[in-house]
Amino acid sequence: MSTHKFLFLSIFFLVSFISFAQQNKGPAVSGQITESSGQSIPFATVSIEKTNLIIMSDENGKYNFKNVAAGNYILKVSAIGFSTSKKHIEVKGTSEIILSVRLESELNELDNITVLGRTQTEKVNKQSYSVTAIDAKKLHNSTLDLSHALDRVSGVRVRETGGVGSQSELSINGFSGNQVKFFIDGVPMDNFGSSFQLNNIPINLADRIEVYKGVVPIWLGGDALGGAVNIVTNSKPRTYLDASYSFGSFNTHRSTVNAGYTAKSGFTTEINAFQNYSDNNYWVNVEAADLNTGAYYPNQRVRRFHDKYRNETVIFNIGVTGKKYADKLLFGFTAGENKADIQTGARMVSVFGQMYRKGNILMPSVKYQVKDFFTKGLDINVTGNFNFGEEQNIDTVYRRYNWFGDYKVISGLGGERSRSLRKFKNNNGIATANFTYKLNERHSFMLNNTFNTFDRKESDELVPESLVYQQPKKSQKNVLGAGYKFDYNEKWSTSVFLKNYSLKSTYSESYNPSGNNGDVAYRRHVDNTSSLGYGAASSYYLKHNLQIKGSFEKSYRLPSPEEIFGNVNNNLEGNPDLKPETSNNFNAGLSYQTSFNKVNAMTFDVNLMYRDATGFIRPELNRNQTMTTNVNQGRVTNYGIDGEVRYSYKNRFTTGVNMTYQNLRNMTEYEPSQNFVSYFYKDRVPNIPFFFGNADATMFFNDFIKKGNNLSVGYNLLYVHAYYLYWPSNGGSEGKFDIPMQINHDLNAVYTFADGKYNIALECKNVLDNKLYDNFSLQKPSRSFNIKFRYFFTRSNK
Repeated sequence: MSTHKFLFLSIFFLVSFISFAQQNKGPAVSGQITESSGQSIPFATVSIEKTNLIIMSDENGKYNFKNVAAGNYILKVSAIGFSTSKKHIEVKGTSEIILSVRLESELNELDNITVLGRTQTEKVNKQSYSVTAIDAKKLHNSTLDLSHALDRVSGVRVRETGGVGSQSELSINGFSGNQVKFFIDGVPMDNFGSSFQLNNIPINLADRIEVYKGVVPIWLGGDALGGAVNIVTNSKPRTYLDASYSFGSFNTHRSTVNAGYTAKSGFTTEINAFQNYSDNNYWVNVEAADLNTGAYYPNQRVRRFHDKYRNETVIFNIGVTGKKYADKLLFGFTAGENKADIQTGARMVSVFGQMYRKGNILMPSVKYQVKDFFTKGLDINVTGNFNFGEEQNIDTVYRRYNWFGDYKVISGLGGERSRSLRKFKNNNGIATANFTYKLNERHSFMLNNTFNTFDRKESDELVPESLVYQQPKKSQKNVLGAGYKFDYNEKWSTSVFLKNYSLKSTYSESYNPSGNNGDVAYRRHVDNTSSLGYGAASSYYLKHNLQIKGSFEKSYRLPSPEEIFGNVNNNLEGNPDLKPETSNNFNAGLSYQTSFNKVNAMTFDVNLMYRDATGFIRPELNRNQTMTTNVNQGRVTNYGIDGEVRYSYKNRFTTGVNMTYQNLRNMTEYEPSQNFVSYFYKDRVPNIPFFFGNADATMFFNDFIKKGNNLSVGYNLLYVHAYYLYWPSNGGSEGKFDIPMQINHDLNAVYTFADGKYNIALECKNVLDNKLYDNFSLQKPSRSFNIKFRYFFTRSNK
């Protein structure tokens, strides 16, 4: 065993031993924090002065101090927006002291904020990990999808290849693609297919979105290298209806229906349905070619003419909740489909007019959760799903198009890129099991296992006898994690964990056995890999409103099936030679919150990070520059900083700004088969933004026109600094391709009636009609206008 692993395990057991020896005995002090109306105040800070006892009230406003030594104390309670309260308590004997505290309001909770907030999400943000939580409920009146909501978080950048339904990629602190994992209520989304992606899921599906930067908690099973996004839905038993419809430029229509019913018996049924459609015929500036003469017409402003997108998805669950044998037992089925015209290749020099792709999702699922399973403190969460859906790429029209929509018919059989009716089923299933055992107030143990199976079956009716589609493309991935959490007191918390990653891939490689032209045979390959990762996270409160935190992880990320086998629908060429990538991830952060003059509140968050990755998997254009492929980069380092400042004045105004700087550098000194220093050694890694930020401001007009009606008017700014497409050391200063600086302005206005039961929103995106790019030459939509109508009704089940 290496020295650092020995020290890691030694510290783990030493901390456990010391903590067991330090248990104090004494009575408990508990109660509930409420406001003057009787409504509970979640996540208030409760402390006992002149001791190290400090905790946060839970989501119901309840707090509980265990084992308080005898004596006279002052109980101090504070929460942003409320006056601080101090109560004298006398602890003696063994009787529990129950003391509920009511706080007077100084600053309202800003319930109508339509930008990123820090109210109900505060508990998540207080974790030891570098995490930012978005209160999605405050965005439900907007036309945002999940990906565009995430694009406003510090350290996060979402890149799209076009408009509605286009391929999107999210990066966290410079790590992107499959290096970042996505979850819904802790269930990996690896197998959801093209019909269920972040940029076609409406924000109304989520209650909260959690963004973990770098180090990922063990209960989110998976092989994330650079971070994770967990979409949290509202799982509370209730009866509700949330329905909305929006219409916008480029003939864009979006609609959602979320509804649920929970009976007193515990019978529960839920349905979530959403639909997206757009012509995506927005304006672009291109060089158009004459099909007959080949002459180019520079800077032509034309509409995209073959970029329609639609998708429809329904998620249905039925089961029971609130039973002794199951807090939740739900059987579900997800069904959906999508169709997308393909307008361009990886660059806009390729123009298509008939090619398209389509896909569907047919996925049964089961969720089972139970607390105190056989013994107090043991919680179990088990899930399973299997996607029987299929994807298809259709390219059978032998034409050549230009940006004017003109085309030339070519004789014979062929396609715009490659004649194909290729169809494939990935037969992808995921099973997760999470066990948490809370021994007492200080010690918790966790065990998580995530298993993923993939078995692609392909066919093409144009070439039914082709051996290419008969070759195996299989993989099995398993990630097993074990962790321990030690809460020394309410100020200090530490977690440590181990993870084992294993991958088995089966595929074939073509070769020429005889040397004769056209002679093709296949060799079968089976690759196995296994790696051990580990990490730790800790946080400490210097004051009740000042938290410092740090985390480290030796993480691994196994190549995904699509990276190995490819996906024509996403312009992705496979690379079976890809190896796992690994990274040492370090985070250090600080969070501070304050209020002053009874009407002002401010929050400050800053995060420092360092990444040292080996075998870094990054995308690059293939040889003919019509598709992308992924390659391993020997060693890449990244250090950077991201931060956010927010200010609120009463319940009338809020504003915030965040910025991110990340410095990804190629530290591969010698490339394979080279005996000289690489030309690109210490170059900034290309095609990755390194400096970007967001700003927002919103004004609120409460009881506007009529009591119970509220109006908000908001503004959002996105800035992305220019960056190079290829290695900076390539070519002269005048011959470098770059993605230019991006500045985007959005405006919105939301009017709510009857205390939020009826809502209408107006939005203008890309107000100045700037030319926007996330990827080289692939222009994003021009100026657009949208209107959204929403109805919301809920009744809690008690």
